[in-house]
Amino acid sequence: MSSSTRKPLSRLGRGLSALIPDAPASPASGDALRNVPVEALEPGPFQPRGGMDRASLEELAGSIREHGILQPILVRPKAGSPGSYEIIGGERRWRAAQAAQLHEVPVVIRDLGDREAMAAGLVENLQRQDLNALEEAEGYKRLLEEFGLTQEGLGQSVGKSRSHVANTLRLLTLPDPVRELLRGGVLTAGHARALVGTAEPAKLAAQIVARGLSVRQAEALAAAPPKTEGAGGPPRPQDPETRALERDLTERLGLKVAVRHQGKGGEVTIRYRDLDQLDGLVRLLSGG
Repeated sequence: MSSSTRKPLSRLGRGLSALIPDAPASPASGDALRNVPVEALEPGPFQPRGGMDRASLEELAGSIREHGILQPILVRPKAGSPGSYEIIGGERRWRAAQAAQLHEVPVVIRDLGDREAMAAGLVENLQRQDLNALEEAEGYKRLLEEFGLTQEGLGQSVGKSRSHVANTLRLLTLPDPVRELLRGGVLTAGHARALVGTAEPAKLAAQIVARGLSVRQAEALAAAPPKTEGAGGPPRPQDPETRALERDLTERLGLKVAVRHQGKGGEVTIRYRDLDQLDGLVRLLSGG
C-alpha cells in the first residue's frame, strides 16, 4: 500500500493518532501477533536511529537469552516479497535477538503506508527513550516537517513537554564539532543545551571537556559575558570576598551571579539563558 492510498488506521496507539487524525487511539482487533524467523525481517527505511552501541547491544542480547523478547517487534509486510517484513520499530531488539542466536522473534504485523510507517517508527523509538539526544532531535524535526505539527502537539504525541521538544530541537543548531562530541557521549545533552546560542560553542565545548565541568558549571561558563580588552577602561577592583561569594553562588545555582556594592547596599544579578533556567531558579527560590 502506498502512502497516497491511506486507509483509516487504528494501529499505533495514542502517539500516532495525534499525528494522523484518522488513526483511533485503541489497537485494532485485526493486528497480527506471531513468531517469524529472524531472517524474514529486514531494517525499514524510516529508522531514526544512527549507529548502535556494541556494548549495549550485547547487554540486551544477554537479557534476551535469559528472558526472551518481552515486547514484540513492529513490522509491515514487504511489498512484492511474501513472507518478508520491514521493521518499523524494534530494530535493536531484532539485532540483539540475532546475537542471542534466536531463530524466531515475536512481531506485530501492521499494513502501513510509507508516511504512517515513518511516523510509527519515530514515535515508537521516541517513546522508548533509547535514542541519543541528536537522534531524538532529528526525529522531532522529521515529524514536524512531515506532519506540520506545532511543538506542543508533537510533545503530546510522544509524551514530552513543549519546552523539552524545543530545547532538544535547538541542539541541531550547534556546529558539527559540538554535535560529534554529543553523539559520541563526550558531552551530555545538558552540556550541549548550555552551548546553544553562544558566540563560540566549539571553543566552550573544548573547555568543558578539558576541565571536566558539570552541567551547572557549563551553564555558568556559557552565561558569563565575553571578556573584552580596552573597552571602557580597566574594570573596577573587586575585593576577594566578593569574588569568592560570586563563585560560590554561581556554583550553587548553576547560573552566572554578579555581586555589586553601591555604598551601604548593592545588587545581585543572576543571568539566565532561557525560560527553563528561569523556571528552575524560581522553583529553587520558592523551595519547590
